[in-house]
Amino acid sequence: MLKQIAEGLWVEARRLRFLGIETGTRMTVVRLADGGLFVHSPVSLDGETRKAVDALGPVKAVVAPSGFHHLYVGEWMRAYPDAIVCACPGLERKRGDLRWSRVLGDEPEPEWRGEIEQVFFGARKLESEVVFFHRASRTLICADAIFNLASHPSRLTRVVARLMGNRRPGATLLERLLIRDRAAAREQIDRMLAWNADRIVLAHGDLIETGGTEVLRRAYAWL
Repeated sequence: MLKQIAEGLWVEARRLRFLGIETGTRMTVVRLADGGLFVHSPVSLDGETRKAVDALGPVKAVVAPSGFHHLYVGEWMRAYPDAIVCACPGLERKRGDLRWSRVLGDEPEPEWRGEIEQVFFGARKLESEVVFFHRASRTLICADAIFNLASHPSRLTRVVARLMGNRRPGATLLERLLIRDRAAAREQIDRMLAWNADRIVLAHGDLIETGGTEVLRRAYAWL
């Protein structure tokens, strides 16, 4: 079920396995000033979820923020044909079966400009993630830039998280392998830090309710 976590901000968590490991996933819904909805990393659109979303307002934008967060975009595209559907860079080629409206970059789209900021975390090339910031609630919204699996209910997930270096909310050892251009990564992280986020909504693990800027700073201090 959708859960409100701030004014104009809702999340819905779902179970999800990746390579046999329970990681979970999370959708974020932002209500924009005009009443339209910005849907980030959409989950499967079952009847209950659609009813809850429709009660919040018309879906204006559906965003696949990462190369791994696109599985259910087609369902939302069919359900909300008037919404713009946006891909992170490269996903338009990976999912050429979908008719994307736009490919995202560093600049917010007109539909959410002034309300939601964004940075293309292109130095993390595997996901090509676009990270967002909801100004009104001081919430950083990401998919894979931050993980929080060390306290996951699944023992196997906790063990894998520790092996990946995810012992507290932050990045994993994979980032050190995947990020080759550290100067570019530092510049992108610095722009996220400048948002001074308090909360972090992430796809995998519990939310970071407060102190989000310090979590992000610590996660990428090695840059």
